[in-house]
Amino acid sequence: MLANADKTFREIWSKKAVRDRAKIIGKAASLMLEQKEKFARLATLEMGKRIAESRGEVELSASILKYYADNAETFLAPRPLKSIAGEAYIEYSPLGVLIGVQPWNYPYYQLARFAAPHLASGNVMLVKHAPGVPQCALAFEALFVEAGAPSGAYTNVFLSNDQVAKLINLLR
Repeated sequence: MLANADKTFREIWSKKAVRDRAKIIGKAASLMLEQKEKFARLATLEMGKRIAESRGEVELSASILKYYADNAETFLAPRPLKSIAGEAYIEYSPLGVLIGVQPWNYPYYQLARFAAPHLASGNVMLVKHAPGVPQCALAFEALFVEAGAPSGAYTNVFLSNDQVAKLINLLR
């Protein structure tokens, strides 16, 4: 999984224009709203949230995805930096494979906050979810696949805490 994520980062995702990555994130936002009941029922099933709360989380999460999709080009555009030494610019470059360890209490909201800005920036991610929300995790990953993200751009990892610690150490 790490090798696939790294290959996707180097060969595909980081080479896409910001606007192309943003389109995929925007598509994910639209799909999430279209499939709101499916996402909400999973959160209710796995967490015991009331369905109205789950629907609210789905709507909020989709709005976060849409926000980054709509603003990624502006956020990531090079900007001139005032300098007495000559021309200078601030530029943004992706880092590579990121690992996210997520809590159980907001399975979509936490993911949207992590995934949207980092995917827009050209990073790819491995995401370890809390063990109590595996169906929410699978649904969120499938959302990005359906939206057009390449394999390895967003990958769930179902690991123990010790295993994810070893994975983090591999990336140091």
